[in-house]
Amino acid sequence: MEMAIVNDDMIPMAQLAPVYQDRGIFFGDGVYEVLRSYGGRIFALDEHLERFSRSLKEIWIEGVDVQEIRRKVVAAFEKAGFDNARCYFHVTRGSEPRNHLPAKGLKPNFFLTVNPLKSHPEEKEHGIKVCTHPDLRWKRCDIKSLNLLPNVMAKMVAEKKGCYEAILVNDAGNITEGSGSAFFAVDAKRKTLITHPLGSEILPSITRSMVVKIAKNCGLSIVEENLTPAQAVACEELVMAVTTKDIVPIVEFDGQTIGSGKCGKHTKALIDEFAKLARG
Repeated sequence: MEMAIVNDDMIPMAQLAPVYQDRGIFFGDGVYEVLRSYGGRIFALDEHLERFSRSLKEIWIEGVDVQEIRRKVVAAFEKAGFDNARCYFHVTRGSEPRNHLPAKGLKPNFFLTVNPLKSHPEEKEHGIKVCTHPDLRWKRCDIKSLNLLPNVMAKMVAEKKGCYEAILVNDAGNITEGSGSAFFAVDAKRKTLITHPLGSEILPSITRSMVVKIAKNCGLSIVEENLTPAQAVACEELVMAVTTKDIVPIVEFDGQTIGSGKCGKHTKALIDEFAKLARG
């Protein structure tokens, strides 16, 4: 008889719940999204679902009704009743006994959570510390897949160094993005906001796209180009952007103070402009 053990319980495989044979657990075989709300309104739902659809397509998961997912997201958010919430959801290829090659016709699995999202104004006021870490991720970072072990390990290294975020550096010595965030640098002399070009090396972050959208209102033009850690440190301001925190100033990079060591005027303008966009 085929057997399984779940923690301390020995169970015949025939009685094992499908959740324990999810391909997301075995292989990270799935894609996910994280979105948030402001004042009881979901922000950028269309954009998140569009990216989610693309991720599904890129890893060949079929049979998913994205409009049905939209209804589930909205229903769960409204039922939860949080003004400011974080909504996480993922789809995996399905459940079956472990085998690298998936069976034909698997039914995808869906999972969703809604949690209250606390604000941390001190981060925007005082900024955060970051450190660099080798970018060890796979070559399709543009897909928002469940394969996040390199990101998790980078974040753990950052915490050990007393930093909030790890800024990933590729084999060519260029910054790609944060372990869980987009990365920007302000060149005040050129009045530009520098970020890594879109492509397979970075996630097409929704928050990143919003920052790109509002930059011109802050007197900054967007420049997509490679940036080394040494070049980043020489910039007047550095910025982290992520769904759950919006825009946060980076005041220390690999132990070196950035600018005045406080939130710079361009970053402050971006924070204010983003708030108008998110709550408008």
